[in-house]
Amino acid sequence: MSANISDKALRLIQKMQQNELNESVIYEKIAKFAKGDENKKTLLRLAKEEKAHCDIWQKYTGAMPKINKLKVFKFVFIAWLLGFTFTIKLMEKGEASAQDEYAIIEAEVEESAHIRQQEEEHEEALIAMLDEERLQYVGSMVLGLNDALVELTGSLAGFTFAMQNTRLIALSGLIIGISATFSMASSEFLAARSEGRTDALKSCSYTGVAYLITVVLLILPYLLFDVTQYIPALICMMVIVVLIIAGFTYYTSVAQGQKFKSRFLEMALISIGVAVVSFFVGIAAKHFLGVDI
Repeated sequence: MSANISDKALRLIQKMQQNELNESVIYEKIAKFAKGDENKKTLLRLAKEEKAHCDIWQKYTGAMPKINKLKVFKFVFIAWLLGFTFTIKLMEKGEASAQDEYAIIEAEVEESAHIRQQEEEHEEALIAMLDEERLQYVGSMVLGLNDALVELTGSLAGFTFAMQNTRLIALSGLIIGISATFSMASSEFLAARSEGRTDALKSCSYTGVAYLITVVLLILPYLLFDVTQYIPALICMMVIVVLIIAGFTYYTSVAQGQKFKSRFLEMALISIGVAVVSFFVGIAAKHFLGVDI
């Protein structure tokens, strides 16, 4: 360890050394279940580079930290659940926030400039080489998700005042939702086939699954609340809509490097706007048709 390094710089180096070690282990573990030989090779190269950076920092700290098993488990689980591309870019976002710390260290440790350059250039190039199947079908998932949110949110909001019975609303929503799931999936299949794509079945599967999951989540409040609590069920359903939009938008913004705020506001305003209009349509229909369920 160099005697010329300040305590502040040393603490930052120890922190970075810990992060590099954790990430090298995370990349190695993800590589074990990642699909595709090229993806595995790329992940192992990333792991090797992170470990090399960790070893460089050891020359200054004079010690090797212990692996943070909880952090490793957390990111490996996220990679298993949401995909390795999302997980790696999520970790890289954390590294991007450490640029000010690099600036402090560079004033005292010349080698840190090389590490910083490699982090910014080489690792970004390696991450760009990753090719994960689920991200190829984000368009299909967005299609199913958007359509389900707009169509079913509007339908359930309209049914809420027209029927004023959570079980009837859930039944109606379930019939519409399942029918629409098959309709959307088959439309996506036919569209993909008409374009001459060989992955039509896989594409329609992503669309259908995204639609069906959304249907189940939106109908759930009407099954959990009492028969007469249709307004609380509606409010809960709208909260779920916002959470689904926020979660999926955050996922795509990280995995695909897109802006979060504009996409989130656009999807949320459309879904909520349709729900509000449909709610008042339900009120009007009940009044003018004289239907009392």
